[in-house]
Amino acid sequence: MNISVVQSMINAIDKPAIFIDTDYRILAVNESYRDTYETEVVIGTSRCFEISHGHTSPCDKHGEECPIQQCKQSNKASSVMHIHNTESGKTYCDILMKPITDENGITTGFLEILDRINFAAAESEANKMIGSSQPFKNMLTKINRAAKSEIAVLLHGETGTGKELVAKALHASSRRADKPFVVIECTGLNENLFESELFGHEKGAFTGATHAKKGLIEIAHGGTVFFDEIADVPLSMQVKLLRLLETQCYRTVGGIKQRKANFRLICASHKNLLDLVDKGEFRQDLYYRIAGFPIELPSLSERKEDIPSLAKHFLSQTEQHFKKFSPRALKRLSQYRFPGNIRELKSVIEIAALMANEDIIDEEDLPDIVLNEKPSGMPLPTDVMSLDKAEKVYLAKICETETMSIEALAEKLDVSTRTLYRKLQKYGLKYDT
Repeated sequence: MNISVVQSMINAIDKPAIFIDTDYRILAVNESYRDTYETEVVIGTSRCFEISHGHTSPCDKHGEECPIQQCKQSNKASSVMHIHNTESGKTYCDILMKPITDENGITTGFLEILDRINFAAAESEANKMIGSSQPFKNMLTKINRAAKSEIAVLLHGETGTGKELVAKALHASSRRADKPFVVIECTGLNENLFESELFGHEKGAFTGATHAKKGLIEIAHGGTVFFDEIADVPLSMQVKLLRLLETQCYRTVGGIKQRKANFRLICASHKNLLDLVDKGEFRQDLYYRIAGFPIELPSLSERKEDIPSLAKHFLSQTEQHFKKFSPRALKRLSQYRFPGNIRELKSVIEIAALMANEDIIDEEDLPDIVLNEKPSGMPLPTDVMSLDKAEKVYLAKICETETMSIEALAEKLDVSTRTLYRKLQKYGLKYDT
């Protein structure tokens, strides 16, 4: 492999990029990559994990997915979502790794391209999604890929999982970021009001229309339209919405002139739209028009390891931001199932901060709804589930209750520390000691 040719190729990439040999050594680097990290890159000596993580060994030795290992196993390009130590602190990076082969098909190294994620953080940061669990990382990958496209996105998740925040992230990371982001609340809008809100109306179009009004589609021109709770759009209006999406044209209520629409579509629903399609309550053709790229938002119960960092983040936004949580309080919060998801967690934190008489928020300061819920135990032996599911449930319970070191736990489970890390990663679990 001609390194000068590789260097020229990397210099042409507008994102941080490096070329790594099979022993993780950096053999070529562009300026964008050098500018990303505080640690200096020494060609032929520095290894990628030293620069990005400050590790002395590869990422898979520290419980993270290693894209190089994936490339070696599949001989194909792979991608992972990692948290890197950059000049700006801990930053999410969507890493694309491509194996480079010689004329004999032998892999001689790997091209690594980084895409920095600006809409999420592993630690408390204003106006960003917070988390580090595997389900959270999986969601970030989908958001980042969808944001670069014009494809219609459908967000599905329980109430309180942060669908509008995700929609804003999609808009802010798109080529339409400097244009309007318009939210259309579909719940509670009757047919006449919905059409007027969407398309606008002319003066005298109906009783009470004393002046012309711009519709939200016109206001959003060039930007993004977010239909929140799209399942609540009346069936009679769904056909008009479908026509708008197919033709990109519309008329104001009472108007004659056809207008051209220009917007990127994002929809969200906590209801299963395919179930509604089967019941005849949602048009199938509209569903396939809006669900170009579905993204499932994990519930808070699926990302329990994110609860402590989210709790600290929400506490920092209250008037009692100087207070801290005790370990017991954080552990009890992590055991609560939070049916209201992130929205409920924020409310719980605000109450606890007010109830605490000291600067330390302890377990007894938490609301009764949290304290009165019995910690979930292992499922009854009569419950029939797959062995993988049983292992996940068991390990999740251990992560909640055990305090021994990871090495001691691995020995107790009769597996190697590496195997235990791999299993925790597989199930999106995190063990804090």
